[in-house]
Amino acid sequence: MIDVRCICAIGLRGQLGLNGHLPWEGNTDPLFVEDVTRFFALTMGHVLIAGPKTVASVPDFAFRDRTIDVIRSHEDPEQVLKRYPGRRIFVGGGIAVWNVYAKYIQNWDITRLPYDGEADRWFDPAWLVGGPLRGA
Repeated sequence: MIDVRCICAIGLRGQLGLNGHLPWEGNTDPLFVEDVTRFFALTMGHVLIAGPKTVASVPDFAFRDRTIDVIRSHEDPEQVLKRYPGRRIFVGGGIAVWNVYAKYIQNWDITRLPYDGEADRWFDPAWLVGGPLRGA
């Protein structure tokens, strides 16, 4: 069995994104900094697959101690995951990515941050059971 996981952060009401970024990006409050630090610690030595926008936001240092693969919507998810036999794979964010890969993710590690501001992207609880909500 392939070990597929997701680690992400959401706001108090499930906020995920705002204008193509994390709504709390750049917040220096210790809780936000700790969340970013934890993400890089948990993914170290493993595989991170994500779409081009997410990969473009990954800092240069992160490419040294984890395998990072840009995935595309035309790729078969099962074939992508088979590229990394025996490896732990983290599925990086974006609604489009999680809509496709949710059914393969066995472990969701979600941090709820004390952010209660604006957002234009939201966490879909249906991902936790394998897919996006239909008609929502």
